[in-house]
Amino acid sequence: MLLMPAANTSAPLVLVDGSSYLYRAFHALPPLVSSKGQPTGAIKGVVNMLRRMQSDYPDSEVVVVFDAKGKTFRDDIYPEYKAHRPPMPDDLRSQIEPLHTVVRAMGFPLLVIEGVEADDVIGTLAAMATEAGRDCVVSTGDKDMAQLVNQHVTLVNTMTDTVMDIPGVQSKFGIGPELIIDFLALMGDKVDNIPGVPGVGEKTALALLQNLGGLEAIYANLDKVPTLTFRGAKTMPKKLEENREQAFLSYELATIKTDVELSLTLSDLRNEAPDRDTLLHWFQELEFKGWINQLQKEGDEEAGVEPASAPAAVERVYETVLTEADFTRWMDQLKQASLFAFDTETTSLDYMQAELVGVSFSVEAGKAAYVPFAHDYLDAPAQLERDYVLGALKPLLESEKHLKVGQNLKYDKSVLARYDITLRGIAFDTMLESYVLDSTGTRHDMDSLSLKYLGESTVSFEDIAGKGVKQLTFNQISLEQAGPYAAEDADITLRLHQTLWPKLEADTSLKSVFESIELPLVGILSRMERTGALVDANLLGEQSIELADRLQVLEREAFDLAGQEFNLSSPKQLQELLFNKLGLPVIKKTPKGQPSTAEEVLEELALSHELPRLILEHRSLSKLKSTYTDKLPRMVNPASGRIHTSYHQAVTATGRLSSSEPNLQNIPVRTGEGRRIRQAFIAPKGYKVVAADYSQIELRIMAHLSKDEGLLNAFAHGLDVHKATAAEVFGVPLDSVTADQRRSAKAINFGLIYGMSAFGLAKQLGISRQSAQEYVDLYFERYPGVKDYMERTRKQAHEQGYVETLFGRRLHLPEINARNKMRQQAAERTAINAPMQGTAADIIKKAMIGVDQWLAESGLDARMVMQVHDELVLEVSEGCLETVVDGLRKHMTAAAELAIPLLVDVGIGDNWDEAH
Repeated sequence: MLLMPAANTSAPLVLVDGSSYLYRAFHALPPLVSSKGQPTGAIKGVVNMLRRMQSDYPDSEVVVVFDAKGKTFRDDIYPEYKAHRPPMPDDLRSQIEPLHTVVRAMGFPLLVIEGVEADDVIGTLAAMATEAGRDCVVSTGDKDMAQLVNQHVTLVNTMTDTVMDIPGVQSKFGIGPELIIDFLALMGDKVDNIPGVPGVGEKTALALLQNLGGLEAIYANLDKVPTLTFRGAKTMPKKLEENREQAFLSYELATIKTDVELSLTLSDLRNEAPDRDTLLHWFQELEFKGWINQLQKEGDEEAGVEPASAPAAVERVYETVLTEADFTRWMDQLKQASLFAFDTETTSLDYMQAELVGVSFSVEAGKAAYVPFAHDYLDAPAQLERDYVLGALKPLLESEKHLKVGQNLKYDKSVLARYDITLRGIAFDTMLESYVLDSTGTRHDMDSLSLKYLGESTVSFEDIAGKGVKQLTFNQISLEQAGPYAAEDADITLRLHQTLWPKLEADTSLKSVFESIELPLVGILSRMERTGALVDANLLGEQSIELADRLQVLEREAFDLAGQEFNLSSPKQLQELLFNKLGLPVIKKTPKGQPSTAEEVLEELALSHELPRLILEHRSLSKLKSTYTDKLPRMVNPASGRIHTSYHQAVTATGRLSSSEPNLQNIPVRTGEGRRIRQAFIAPKGYKVVAADYSQIELRIMAHLSKDEGLLNAFAHGLDVHKATAAEVFGVPLDSVTADQRRSAKAINFGLIYGMSAFGLAKQLGISRQSAQEYVDLYFERYPGVKDYMERTRKQAHEQGYVETLFGRRLHLPEINARNKMRQQAAERTAINAPMQGTAADIIKKAMIGVDQWLAESGLDARMVMQVHDELVLEVSEGCLETVVDGLRKHMTAAAELAIPLLVDVGIGDNWDEAH
């Protein structure tokens, strides 16, 4: 239902008057409110209507138009325009932003143009369609739109199931579409406060129009009005004459503009693939349960995942434990259980600062307990002492024999470590089970998983704690709310495991990825996070000052080039300056139809104009300053004196780790300024930073997977693979390859890995598309194994709906068989790249596991502090540098057996930049 078709110009263009339906849905439907008090009726009505349009016009592009905030040109013409309309009800206003988000997530172009109404945007698009000879359907409940009807434009009203073409307008109004504006001008409109002519109602207006013609004709023939047969005809000329100016003003107000300046063409109005994650989030937030189930079912079908059968209803028995007797009873159950679910409740998401408030556990589906020990509101009932509870739990939590399951147990392990408890016996983690099962199928938070696999909505933290600045921390929440919430976490976690594990266990490869790669990383990442990275805050402060000075210089240079001052960070001002004042070509447009000022656009414009280059440099340095040199010193933990990032195992589709607060993956390495930030990551006294990086790992994986003899030979003999490729492609001896030829070969090697087309290669190398195609053809001629691998992988992806890494990680491709060719081709490019990127991710993870075990067993004074892309960063005591470097290289190269050796570059320095 939600998959979008390719553009089909033979199908009618569908233009939806979103504002009309928003108001009608709000007033016509019974008020719906979510359990959180969010009004949802208008959203549901409009989305229902959009789904209906999708069903009725499956091959059409559907475009949704809403009124913009603020005044329009009609208010300038007539300040009293719409003056009688009451202000928008708050219950309706609160639905607009979520609705816009949902509409965009459904894949529809959404237009909101300032200074005009939605009618005018629709009128302009309808006129463009008519001029192109294309049929157009306007979906609205607004009678004024009848003026747009012509041989190509038809109105439909999904709420009344009516269709209005030219005969339909004639039948409904008694006049053709060409006289609708005159009709509105004579009668006026009380809703919009269009004055019209006093004393002229529907019958009078029709009599005048049917007998004399439009407004101009009526005023040219006032002497004929008394001869007409309607009541009051004899006195009507005087009324018309007295209100001539008002009549023509009303005509202007009632006229839908068909010439709004839109920075887009009809071909730009393409429906995109739905953003399932965003839709699922908002359908959950708005509690549209039927649509949630449908969305999840469709996602499962497209990903080739067997849909979860509807689980039997589980009776819930949750207990808040406040006495030693009850706690002892639960402790006995935990000790006897073969597996129990465990969760912590804390005061913060920051594992370095979070204080324990209570713990929850479950040993049987539907039965769970919460043990509070640090709720601090005044009327809190007596709670058990924290030291007593943690003292009793410590042996159990540190036992390898007593197996635990949790949801993101890395966090719980880190928090417990602050209380001198080392969480062991981690047997399962539902977040990772879901992630390994299908990394793209859903978000992997507990609320999303519960809905997807158990069909149950859970109580969210915001439900009990509120939102924004007034949000309570868990220790401030009453036990009446905190108890069931915390117990539910443990219960749902256990039940998710009972649902997910059989699916993983049934697939040997996936089970192996979970048990040998993902689960062992939990403890390693927790320890790395808590160790943190040492940074020189003073050096970062100096860099911030230097960047601020450089930004000012760039700003002045940009002002001189532009001939005016402007905000370099404002897309709107950049659009005006670059495309209107300077007349630079519009290369790409935003979803709202505005000229894009995105990075790739500015890079292309910078080839022919200096100003976009300055803007790009300013943007890059500004981001470095705000994200790193300004922010990193504030992120230093006062207790440890270090920065503590959070690594995420269940975010990327390919298995790569990501990090946040700070994001270590995005520190630039190719610019001098970026490398200077790396200089601030330093070693403590007596230690060195050691950085170990896999060399060209994805190309080596490509050689292994494709079994291409040329590539295998180049790597086996330790050749510069880019130089070797250049020699093959350009037909020259290896020692005659020029720097430009090597650069071109490097672009081809990496471009093909990422599915780059000849067009993209031409753009990157600054050559013609024909020359780029010749390079690609030559490459495949010299490396036929690579071409065979790509064709084989595409075919496999189409047949299976997924591809796999060398270690069996499965990468689902929901769009691989999409009807839209562009989306299908994008999925094919992902299919080719994902096994390489995913295998590289698996290899670095296996390397981390091997290195960690070796360091623990050897007792060497060294520790891993960061993992970035294909690189491991360690702090190593100067006394054991040589031993660690040798061992590091040995264990990293042993992480995978490829047809060619893995090569690891190891560097040593006083800071990360020196070591890299």
